[in-house]
Amino acid sequence: MPSRSLLFVNRNHSPKMPNPYDDPYDPQQLKRIRMFVYLVPVLGVIPAMWALAVRKGDSRERQAARLSTTLGLGWLVGYAALAAGAHTADPSAIPLLVANSALTSGYFVVMLWLMLRLWQRRPLRLPGISDVSDRLP
Repeated sequence: MPSRSLLFVNRNHSPKMPNPYDDPYDPQQLKRIRMFVYLVPVLGVIPAMWALAVRKGDSRERQAARLSTTLGLGWLVGYAALAAGAHTADPSAIPLLVANSALTSGYFVVMLWLMLRLWQRRPLRLPGISDVSDRLP
């Protein structure tokens, strides 16, 4: 004899509406995930440069890859220059090291801010820097 719980039918239960974000293989969701990867500080520059090299993705994805590449390479050049200056100028190394840490902190904050804008589905534009990054292939 079946148990009572199996015979119980909930008549007020309506079928769940499908959520368009539930599909793990949705191309739009995969594109957003790739854009998040591009915006990871320091490490995201490598997949961003790869996406630019193979000309992969639509215009918005390539724009995020160009912006990440520009910011990452700009940070790397500034970091190396300030570290080299601090290494050669022993008495005045403290201001250069402070500038180096401020540059690194600013880079991380900007990348996290761009991730937040991507999460909010807003455009990824930075005044001045986006104009420079648009010149990349």
